[in-house]
Amino acid sequence: MQTTLMIYDGAAPADSDVLRTGGVPLAPAGFAWPLCGCGGPLQFFAHLPVEDGVLSVFLCQNDPGACEFWDASSSANRVHLFPREGLQPVAVPEAGLTLLPATSAIRTHVVTIDREDACDEEGIEPDAYDLARSGWKREPEERFGKQREVLGSLGGSPSYLEDDRLPACPSCTGTMEFAAHLEEGMTWETAMNLGGQLGYVFVCRPCREGAFLTD
Repeated sequence: MQTTLMIYDGAAPADSDVLRTGGVPLAPAGFAWPLCGCGGPLQFFAHLPVEDGVLSVFLCQNDPGACEFWDASSSANRVHLFPREGLQPVAVPEAGLTLLPATSAIRTHVVTIDREDACDEEGIEPDAYDLARSGWKREPEERFGKQREVLGSLGGSPSYLEDDRLPACPSCTGTMEFAAHLEEGMTWETAMNLGGQLGYVFVCRPCREGAFLTD
């Protein structure tokens, strides 16, 4: 089993074209800042360069708990799949909670775990992401490692998510492909409020549609 963890790597320039949470979104010319159904602007969460573009993730934080950012079909979240070329910093709305207090750089680290060694006594294979995250920088005598440094993962399969929660593409109605996990963050300065849950990013590459949910 291989899991590509996303690891906190210090501060990053707000408009850098690298894996990061926070900062300002990069988008094609003419992009309009997304709005929630409540009327307020969404908060920019993450800039995730992937093999066929950039995933740009937004959530509503204007009234946490009131707008259903955890629901893939809600207007309280938005995931855009942009092409890599021609991206530029987006003008930030003057009102509303639009940006995180800090920009966090992300580096990737591939964790490989032998399937046979990972299975428990009953032969049940554990969740790959949970196993990789819980073991990050964990010493043999420790119960927990430095899990707070893990900001999520790229690719793989969605951690402990039931099939009936996999979102359908709004354009073609097909089941969307899992793209990334997103954790809240290391500290209050860098964290997005996900209600203590894990974020899931999905994409339909042919339709260039995205979706977000928490669980």
